[in-house]
Amino acid sequence: MNILHYWRAMWGIIGRELRRFITQRERFISALVRPLIWLFVFAAGFRSALGIAISPPYETYILYEVYITPGLIGMIQLFNGMQSSLSMVYDREMGSMRILMVCPLPRWFLLLSKLLAGTAVSILQVYVFLGIAWLYEIRAPSWQGYVWVLPALMLSGMMLGALGLLLSSFIKQLENFAGVMNFVIFPMFFMSTALYPLWKIKESSALLYKLAHYNPFSQAVELIRFALYEQFNQPAFIYVLVAFIVFMIAAIIGYNPSKGMMTGKGGA
Repeated sequence: MNILHYWRAMWGIIGRELRRFITQRERFISALVRPLIWLFVFAAGFRSALGIAISPPYETYILYEVYITPGLIGMIQLFNGMQSSLSMVYDREMGSMRILMVCPLPRWFLLLSKLLAGTAVSILQVYVFLGIAWLYEIRAPSWQGYVWVLPALMLSGMMLGALGLLLSSFIKQLENFAGVMNFVIFPMFFMSTALYPLWKIKESSALLYKLAHYNPFSQAVELIRFALYEQFNQPAFIYVLVAFIVFMIAAIIGYNPSKGMMTGKGGA
């Protein structure tokens, strides 16, 4: 096996995931409906409550818009990470996972390629969302912010995707995945800085403040938020990177038939 085999396998997996995403238009629409509802309905309500016009000047940023837009970006990546993991469970039940895992390439490389494919899909969704937000006059301070945010999206998407991979290694049946998704997604989202700044959470509850502070999703949102303003949040970067490494190692172990949770599941 040489590097060409690795390259072709990786792009084969990424291309398959992108083609699946493009052909499944319902998946694309559903991924955007939830954050767009938050963006349009709730933003309009906050603006009205604050006495700000529906179309504020470019330099006007209310608290809601500054904090909610990165949070909604994180929401897109969080749900996409779980959705990609759902496809892993489906592939395992249908038997296609067995074909993927028995190829001569290392298992960790196959899982990483699958993770990169899911991250690429989530980044595509995020930029479509940012384009719609731009039309709604909710924009980054400058166009460079949309470039700065790309590395942050890659790292946060891989971290959340690795968490989804880890969860999928524990799930035996497709029917059980919805409950697990809700058990993970909603606590991670609401106990984070996606909707409110950390200092505001601290004013209401010390326990909630600690949970939000150590929540990997909060750090991912902060990494994205700073990147949109062309700033590098080093603590958030280190936290998200370490979380990705931990989740990925655990997922690789979980998909190892001899060591992990895949023994007796019949699909890998």
